[in-house]
Amino acid sequence: MSGLDPDARPDPRAVRTDGGGADGDGADGDGADGEPDAGPSDEEIVQAASEAAEGVVLDRYKQSEIVDFDVTVTFEDGVLDVDVYLNAPDAGPDADRVVEEAVAAATEAVDELFGV
Repeated sequence: MSGLDPDARPDPRAVRTDGGGADGDGADGDGADGEPDAGPSDEEIVQAASEAAEGVVLDRYKQSEIVDFDVTVTFEDGVLDVDVYLNAPDAGPDADRVVEEAVAAATEAVDELFGV
């Protein structure tokens, strides 16, 4: 036994994705033609995560209400890192909660690319 908690959820800002799967769906490294499947490119992964995170923030606030916001996404060695900075007025939705939702949406978008 490895000592890892099988029910533990990884930090959504640093998620390792390895794309395991079967059935020639492209997620197991063997495409339908028997050739290795490259899966989504790092650029596609970063783009999907960025768009998802930005979409959540812009869904919760009017752009004119946001003082400052930044989404930084990297994907290196199978590790997704999502950082969302949001400076928004106190009168609107809870900014910390919106940041958490944005990070979760970015992670879910990448999971969808890998068919998870």
